[in-house]
Amino acid sequence: MIRIIIADDHCIVRHGLKQILALTPDIVVMDESGDGDELLGVLKEASCDLVLLDMSMPGLAGVDLIKRVRIERPDLPILVLSMHIEGQIASRALKAGAAGYLTKGCDPEILIGAIRKVASGGRFVDTSLVEVLVFDSGLESHALHEGLSARELQVFLLIASGKTVTEIAGELHLSIKTISTHKCRFMRKLNIQTKTDLVRYAIRHQLIDG
Repeated sequence: MIRIIIADDHCIVRHGLKQILALTPDIVVMDESGDGDELLGVLKEASCDLVLLDMSMPGLAGVDLIKRVRIERPDLPILVLSMHIEGQIASRALKAGAAGYLTKGCDPEILIGAIRKVASGGRFVDTSLVEVLVFDSGLESHALHEGLSARELQVFLLIASGKTVTEIAGELHLSIKTISTHKCRFMRKLNIQTKTDLVRYAIRHQLIDG
C-alpha cells in the first residue's frame, strides 16, 4: 500500500485528487495540507511513502519547501503536481530534490502511474516537459534569470503570461505590495524596464511560448 500526503492550497483540488485515488486499491491518502508550514507539521506526525506537492502555495513553497522537506525527511519521495508547464520551474524542482514533476493537465492514469513509480524509488517527468528539459540543458547556464529566487521567477512567469499584479496576489494568497516588490526586484536583476521587455526576455529564453 502506498501512503501519500497531498499538499495543495486549493481545497477543491485536494478533494478531486482524493476522489481519483480512492478508486485505486494500492494508494491511500493519509493526510493533506494547504500550505508549506502545515505540511511540515503533518510530516512530523504522519508516516507516509510519498508527498504529492503543489509548487504554488502560501508561505513556504516551491523549491524552498522541497529543500526543507528533503532536509527533514531525506528518504521521502516528492512528486510535484503543478499548474506550471515551464521547463525552468520543472528543472528547479527536480534539482532541489523532487523525484518527479507532473502538470495538472495530465490524465488520472498518468498521475497514478507516476505515484507508483516515484514511490518505488523511480523518477518521473511529464512527457510534455521532457523535450524542453533536454534542450534547456544545452542553453547558456548563466542567463540572468538563473539568479532569480523561486518566488521571483514564479511572479515573473505569471506576469509574462499576461496576469496582473492584483491577479497574481490573489492566486498566490500574497499582498499586492509583496508581489510588486518581487516584480521590482526581478526587473532590476534582469535589467528590464517595461512589460514589453519582460515578455521579449521570456520568449527569447523560451520561458513562455512566443
